[in-house]
Amino acid sequence: MFVENPYMSKKRPLILVTNDDGITAPGIRTLIEVMNTFGDVYVVAPDAPQSAMGHAITINDTLYCNAITVVKGEPQIEYSCSGTPVDCVKIAVNEILKRKPDLCVSGVNHGSNSSINVIYSGTMSAAVEAGTLGIPSIGFSLLDYSLEADFEASKKYIKLLVEQCIEHGLPNGVVLNVNIPKLSEKEIKGVRVCRQANAHWEERFDKRTSPLGRDYYWLTGEFVNNDKGEDTDEWALHNGYVSVVPVQFDLTAHHAIKDINTWNI
Repeated sequence: MFVENPYMSKKRPLILVTNDDGITAPGIRTLIEVMNTFGDVYVVAPDAPQSAMGHAITINDTLYCNAITVVKGEPQIEYSCSGTPVDCVKIAVNEILKRKPDLCVSGVNHGSNSSINVIYSGTMSAAVEAGTLGIPSIGFSLLDYSLEADFEASKKYIKLLVEQCIEHGLPNGVVLNVNIPKLSEKEIKGVRVCRQANAHWEERFDKRTSPLGRDYYWLTGEFVNNDKGEDTDEWALHNGYVSVVPVQFDLTAHHAIKDINTWNI
C-alpha cells in the first residue's frame, strides 16, 4: 500500500498530516503548504468531514484508503480514508508509512478546540492518537468556522511552533493543543502557553417533528466560561494571543488516588 515519495530525503523529517474537516478542506491545505517547507509530507485524512468525532475508531465496518492527487504538482503523497481522524493515524502508521513519522500535525481545524472542546475534537484526537504512539504531535485550530476562513496569519505561528517542536521535542506523553484567534497577523499579540479553561457547554435539544410524525432533535447550546483566570486558553484567545496548551493522554487523576484509598473498599 506504500507509495514511494520521489521527493523524500533521508535528511528531512517525515511528517504526517491529518485533520477532521476532510482532505480538501482549506485548513489542511494550508497546513500541507507549511509542512512542505519542513520535511517529506504524507497526508492521510478523512474523505468527508468528521468533526466532533472525538477518539472514535471504526470497528464494525470496513475501511478504505485510496491514494489521490488533490492538487497536481505538489510534492506530498496523499491518501483519503473512509474512517475517522484516529483511523487515519492508525492506518497511516501501520499500513502506509515505512517508518514512524518524526512529527504529526492535525488541522488546521475550522473552529475552536480550546477548553472543553478538546475532548470532542477529531482534530485533537488524531494528534493524541499519534502521541500515544510516541510521535511528537500538534493540533492546530483557527477560531473561524467559515470555509472562506483566512489562514494567512496562522502560517506564521504554525511555522514557529513546528520549528520549536522539531528543535526541542516534546515531553513523553504530551501533545500540543494550539488555537489561533480570528485576527490579522498584525493584530495577534504573540503566543501564550497556558492551561485549559474550566468551561463547559450548557446544551439543549431543539425538538421537531418530521412530516411523517416522527420526532427528531438538533443539538444546540451555549458555551459558558466561568473561569476568571488569566492563565487560560480562553483568556489568551480573547486577548489576542495564540494559545498553546500541553495536553496529556494519561487520564489518571493522580491527586485523587490518596483520598480514594481512604475509602472502605
